[in-house]
Amino acid sequence: MKRCNAKEPLLIQCAELVLPYLTPSELANVSLTCKSLLKLSHSITLRRSSDASRTFETLPVPFLNTVDPHPYAHFLYTPSLLLPSPLLPRQPWCSSVISPSSPTRLRAESVGLVDGSGRAVSGCDCEACAGSTCPCAGFEGLNDVGRECGPGCRCGPECGNRLTRNGVAVRVKIVRDERKGWGLHADQFIRKGEFVFEYAGELLTTKEAQRRHQYYDELALQGRFTSALLVVREHLPSGKACLRLNIDATRIGNVARFVNHSCDGGNLTTKLVRSSGALFPRLCFFASKDIQVDEELTFSYGEIRKRPNGLACFCSSSSCFGTLPSEDT
Repeated sequence: MKRCNAKEPLLIQCAELVLPYLTPSELANVSLTCKSLLKLSHSITLRRSSDASRTFETLPVPFLNTVDPHPYAHFLYTPSLLLPSPLLPRQPWCSSVISPSSPTRLRAESVGLVDGSGRAVSGCDCEACAGSTCPCAGFEGLNDVGRECGPGCRCGPECGNRLTRNGVAVRVKIVRDERKGWGLHADQFIRKGEFVFEYAGELLTTKEAQRRHQYYDELALQGRFTSALLVVREHLPSGKACLRLNIDATRIGNVARFVNHSCDGGNLTTKLVRSSGALFPRLCFFASKDIQVDEELTFSYGEIRKRPNGLACFCSSSSCFGTLPSEDT
């Protein structure tokens, strides 16, 4: 391995601006050019493995791997739902000179409801929301649908009725398993009913979701590839229609993309949460039972298994079907 030339300080200064944008394979190739870049690349790798959230979350989310050489999983991070874009941007990760930035695209929460005159639908006028007295608080007659204050409300971000709008609420860690790959584990005790995080990613149309699902299936047949495309259906009270949400965290998402399936339902439950003034609900995870430190966080991906030769399931529960749920997108 050769040494860098006399202009090395300038080279390293420039490298500090460029290397945080590189993928793992690109970073590995750069590290082979000289000792200084090897050292810098190693430093970036260590920092990346210490926080998957790129500091977007209040609590760091470390990667832990004792089974193979992969120190972390590379993906773009967003703490909230995003509308899709044809361009996949670069995002700095673990730079000492560049602040992290969310992908430059429209957030789904910025798309609001309007009335017949085109004016934005407002939420509560509370200055300090007090539990059930706030008109935004409560449920809509379904246990799996909730409401809280949002962008149309007068109250601020410190409002107590914005439980699910402040990112990952508990300490978690991403752990490598020999059979499952990456999985999300609790890094603290989580009490039953406690909010954990929302499922963030790209909010797709049904047509785009079907196109990506077919593409992801083709990739899965070629080797070890798992997508993080989640389809949620909210049945309307009439029973004649349903709202469909297609959230893809495969390329851009948050830590929820690492939650694995469990055939027994797991220890997490999902709830669609509507924020006042926002058009789209958000899929939020809550603890369905007390969860101990180091326990893996899991939930059920569904009950339908349409593929006779589906992907193997390694949940190890007593009710394991042996294959992961699968259905037509």
